[in-house]
Amino acid sequence: MTRLKNKTCLVTGAASGIGAAIAKAFHAEGATVLVTDIDDAPGQALAKELNCAYHHLDVASEEDWAALETSRPHLDVLVNNAGITGFENQIVPHDPENASLNDWRSVHAVNLDGTFLGCRYAIRAMRGKGAGSIINMSSRSGLVGIPGAAAYASSKAAIRNHTKSVALYCAQQGLNIRCNSIHPAAILTPIWEPMIGDGPEREKNMAALVADTPMKRFGTPEEVAAVAVLLASDEAAYMTGTEFTMDGGLLAGSAASPG
Repeated sequence: MTRLKNKTCLVTGAASGIGAAIAKAFHAEGATVLVTDIDDAPGQALAKELNCAYHHLDVASEEDWAALETSRPHLDVLVNNAGITGFENQIVPHDPENASLNDWRSVHAVNLDGTFLGCRYAIRAMRGKGAGSIINMSSRSGLVGIPGAAAYASSKAAIRNHTKSVALYCAQQGLNIRCNSIHPAAILTPIWEPMIGDGPEREKNMAALVADTPMKRFGTPEEVAAVAVLLASDEAAYMTGTEFTMDGGLLAGSAASPG
């Protein structure tokens, strides 16, 4: 399988979950993959498995992106996948009334600033060839309101819009650099494990969490990776500034099941 042969592809947040699945899928399609993350041990382990390079990259750090621009000045595909919910270290309020400004800013720093910096780097790194593909990981939460995770929803909505701005800018510049966004909903990654558990109630808990999803199941990281492969490939040459929702039909209608 060589849909990405001769393409250099950088994936942020690639140490686990969706990012790792995308890195593996790109590698399987013949790409030269650059694994990046702040979680060095699993990131380096994945890079070793794929026989590819690993770079420590804090996507919210302009200095880290500048260093990458120096060491990796040419690129064909960038996946801005790294992101946080704000609940990683502890459960704190993220609703519009009680969220702290610091917590609000920390989520936007990683999710939105990281995507902005990644897009900026990618345009510069792809300008030499005049072509490339930028894939931004938004969310179903970027399309609807999430009262208990307002910062996350806001950041993902902004990623959706910035994707379109980047797509239009590149087209106006006469560059064949495409920019699209993916909007997953409930994808079974390690972030869900605390809510699901590993005991006898696991299947019941999983069913409850996707009860409102028409397809009645979680999506898989590999299913998201398949869409990323399409967008990275030359098969998607006429796709730019658009969004791909992966939610098992959740946004196709109301949350209520039909009678």
